[in-house]
Amino acid sequence: MSLRDSLDLIAMVKPEAGTAALDNEIMAERASSLGAAEAKVIAAMSALAAAGTDNTTALAHGRSVVWAYFVQRELIGFRQHTEVIQSLNIPPEVIAGLGAIEKRQ
Repeated sequence: MSLRDSLDLIAMVKPEAGTAALDNEIMAERASSLGAAEAKVIAAMSALAAAGTDNTTALAHGRSVVWAYFVQRELIGFRQHTEVIQSLNIPPEVIAGLGAIEKRQ
């Protein structure tokens, strides 16, 4: 097989089509992952609202889940969180403690 035959074969196979399929699958996985993280935030915010005054555990869980969600968003390329904070009703006390790790005893 000559070099010209190899180049013709590569042109027929169109390797860029293979990367496009992979890129689409990666984007779909990112969207799915972000949707799952958002669902966790919604559940955590509901639990926090239902916890009432004794909300220490729910608040810590909410902060952890929201922090993970924001990290996921930033990895995908979403740097602004203002709209999701409003749309998901994330309270200021959750935002104030993002990234804080409680001291283990």
